[in-house]
Amino acid sequence: MAIMQPIDTHKVDLSCAPWAMHEFFAGSGLVAYGLKGMFSPIWSNDVSEKKANVYHANFKSDHFVLDDIKNINGADLPYAHLSWASFPCQDLSLAGSLGGIDAARSGLVWEWLRILQEMPQRPAVLLIENVAGLLSTNKGQNYTKLHNALIKLGYKSGAMLIDAIHFVPQSRPRVFIIAVKKDVAIPQELVGAQPSWLHNKAATDLGRVLPKWIWWRTDKPSKRHSHLIDNIDFSIPYDKDDVLRLISPRHKEKLDSMENAVATGYRRTRGGKQCLELRFDGIAGCLRTPEGGSSKQFLIVKRNGKLHARLLSPREAARLMGAPDSFVLPDTYNDGYKAMGDAVVLPVATFIGESFLSKLAEAAYGEQQHIQQIEVFQRRA
Repeated sequence: MAIMQPIDTHKVDLSCAPWAMHEFFAGSGLVAYGLKGMFSPIWSNDVSEKKANVYHANFKSDHFVLDDIKNINGADLPYAHLSWASFPCQDLSLAGSLGGIDAARSGLVWEWLRILQEMPQRPAVLLIENVAGLLSTNKGQNYTKLHNALIKLGYKSGAMLIDAIHFVPQSRPRVFIIAVKKDVAIPQELVGAQPSWLHNKAATDLGRVLPKWIWWRTDKPSKRHSHLIDNIDFSIPYDKDDVLRLISPRHKEKLDSMENAVATGYRRTRGGKQCLELRFDGIAGCLRTPEGGSSKQFLIVKRNGKLHARLLSPREAARLMGAPDSFVLPDTYNDGYKAMGDAVVLPVATFIGESFLSKLAEAAYGEQQHIQQIEVFQRRA
């Protein structure tokens, strides 16, 4: 995978922060970027060499370990205040195999829990991220098993569903589980007595029956001002006009009534026939990894009555993930799209860091204790 390598002085330095974090399933590093200035990744890991190359191209990253999580021993890790784990979603996604939380890919979350068990002292705060199916698949049993495992490990937790649509023009709902050690006094402002905008029906149903559930609470973000059209590069040639014949009659009728339009769409099979389903609300569909033809998102543009189509570009995908244009991407479409399709939206990570994680770290460690603990555990290492 070819990536333009910036000189080191142009790489983002993530080291300056009051708190330290472990970054499991780190991917291209948008979580670390989003938490910049709050949590410094002192140890990051992923098994994908291609994603590791993107990480190294963008960040000063001596802390990155390219290896299978099954080979990691928790006793070897430096001490951190937060452990973030965006474990694989394929077996929990409605677009995947639905093999469940014990299947080969999504089941890697249990390796992360094993590593936590092996640590001489565990982080006080954990963040687990995955798709919405984590809450709803198998009648909630996938989530219930994980929730109970966290209790056994000494943590209390609760899940939230946050859609990136609050921050970027992309529909991307994701589950974020925040867990804290059971003896940590959580700031009152962060806890509610009932569901809020952070909880969909699946989360609400689980929260009402599971033990030690926390109803996380924070203010809803202010209204988003960016739109899909703001992220589009209209100089890119249109080379997929052949897919226009797949537009559903209903959507074609809507396009015919418009002089100018910008829409996104995915190919789907309906009634045994392939069609291109569009959305006209100024929002992109949820970005995916480009393993199959149906996972590639098309951009449909009508200007001055002329209709054209192409794939959404990797740079446009990066913008829809909240990454700045300075973020270095691979040169090929598939590698660039994959680097973004698996990631966490950068401003969502920032929002969670500011609204919850920094405040919980402060509650758990106080102003000075975090510095002393890092020094102690680094000397032991």
